[in-house]
Amino acid sequence: MDNPTTSTASLGLLLDHAQDKISVLDDSGTFTYANSAVRDLLGYEPGELVGTNTFDYIHPDDVDAVRERFAETVASDEYATGSVEYRFRAADGSWLWLESRMSNVTDDALDGYVVSSRDITDRVTAERECDVISKRLRELSETTSDVLWLFSGDWSELLFVNPAYETVLGQSIESLEADPTSFLDAVHPDDVAAVEDAMECLSAGRSVELEYRVNPQRDYNVWVWVQGEPIIEDDEVVRIAGFSRDITDRRRRERQLCVMDNLLRHNVRNDIGVIVGNAELIEESEGDAELADEERAAVIRRTGSDLLETAEKQREVIQTLSGSSAVRPVDLAGIATESVEVVRDRYPEASITLSTPETAPTCGVDELESAIVELVENAVTHNEADEPSVTVTVSVDDGATLVVEDEGVAIPSMEADVLTGDHEMDALYHSSGLGFWLVYWVVELSDGSISVDERGAGGNRIRVSLPSQDALSDG
Repeated sequence: MDNPTTSTASLGLLLDHAQDKISVLDDSGTFTYANSAVRDLLGYEPGELVGTNTFDYIHPDDVDAVRERFAETVASDEYATGSVEYRFRAADGSWLWLESRMSNVTDDALDGYVVSSRDITDRVTAERECDVISKRLRELSETTSDVLWLFSGDWSELLFVNPAYETVLGQSIESLEADPTSFLDAVHPDDVAAVEDAMECLSAGRSVELEYRVNPQRDYNVWVWVQGEPIIEDDEVVRIAGFSRDITDRRRRERQLCVMDNLLRHNVRNDIGVIVGNAELIEESEGDAELADEERAAVIRRTGSDLLETAEKQREVIQTLSGSSAVRPVDLAGIATESVEVVRDRYPEASITLSTPETAPTCGVDELESAIVELVENAVTHNEADEPSVTVTVSVDDGATLVVEDEGVAIPSMEADVLTGDHEMDALYHSSGLGFWLVYWVVELSDGSISVDERGAGGNRIRVSLPSQDALSDG
């Protein structure tokens, strides 16, 4: 049989070669033994720790939890083990993270309870760095206006989407989680095929970039720019990541620039051509052509006045488009009343009837009055009667509605398409001016809509529908 003294010495030699810190603590937590690992791990000589209390080395923020776990373990009537993570002060004053495992097994030879500890500083540091990064990414995803998304390679599972999804596409995240391809329901019907093609490309391992319309709640007036990237592992698409950015403002600006360009290239150039041509004819005319010169001078003055009016309207449009365009709560009844008064002052011969409730709460941009003035003024000036008659009606429903009715000439289809937003930008715009574009942009910025109808007895009916103030708070 082995000599007990020899066995104990051999055990001590074995423990001294262990990489983990092995210590024996009495009931109070005082060291009765420490192996040689404390030298490499903590910078202490084993003998320095013997006789000192382990709780004196533990970080103040961790000591209560460690003391409680140790007491629970050693006080148990049955076999018990426990583990705890904490910071332990090294010989140089730095703090190391240790993970200690302990049990209540002891005997007279041990003179205490064995505690095995290993250095987990690198792991804890990495976890904390990961937590910080995760927190920052979470904050970024929750505050960005871009929709960030991650799907499985076959689109069968939604792995991540941030809250911006609900704002941009107008759907709930819960519905997307239940059906990962339900986002297609928020895509404009004319764009669904292109989106489905892009999904197939991504699943096949190819990157995509495209623009399309979304959000049926806003009549698909939201444009998004989407970039998607396949994540490939072992030649297999395992995930698909990407973002969707609301580019509605950019598309609107492009449309606005196109209108301005067409106007300058066509309307303004034609007017300048008329002025220059008539001026040249005056210069070349003989002295007996005085009457013709007067007529040509009148053409120049008239065309010049039209150009000045166009320039003034263009300045008004630019001011509107370069403003903040912030939608806010407004009273359509009050705005309509002020607008009608402006037109009455300009055209006292006109008969303008206004019917409105006391208040008509809605929301819109600050330029709403300019748009309503434009509609009422257009109804007056395009009426051949000596005393033009116009009716303006405001009503309240799910939001507020303004209707302008006249008995004048029917609005040309191209002009009506401008108001309703159906005008194509790849065709030259031959309209007489920017007035209806101003109306369209103001109503669009106010999240409203316009319809144009011919009245049965002749004339026009223009209906402007604006959202409720609840829609503003929901947005």
